[in-house]
Amino acid sequence: MIETFKRDLARGKYHENYILNIVKSKYSEAYIIDGYFKDYDIYIPEVKFGIEVKSDEKSKYTNNIVIEIEFNSKPSALSTTKAKYWVIYDGYDYNWFLTNSIKDCIKDNNLSYVEFIGKGDTKSKKAYLIKKEMLYKYKEL
Repeated sequence: MIETFKRDLARGKYHENYILNIVKSKYSEAYIIDGYFKDYDIYIPEVKFGIEVKSDEKSKYTNNIVIEIEFNSKPSALSTTKAKYWVIYDGYDYNWFLTNSIKDCIKDNNLSYVEFIGKGDTKSKKAYLIKKEMLYKYKEL
């Protein structure tokens, strides 16, 4: 379980750094927020907004993107983010969304969340399992 967490953390840091390098080509002052910070992963001072970076490589097999809203009975991820954008790596591509567009997808399609314990977790989470073809209609870039 600890090994899974360490592996996932390292993978997450890789994706954050990858996106940061892209963003820095336009906004040189952008930086990663170190440690636990639920608002966003990357902050861009020049435009005063944050980016949340997520990875869902399992979606290659499930065709669903997991959008978490609660963990251990506490609001999390989409419920607490202050990020303007979410970037979701699906195992193939980095997909950019306005945070509000993800919320619109959930609302427009009257989606319901599911509750489960994720691999490597000991506490349950609530999340939307959104079909890629549905969510990707809301992509920005």
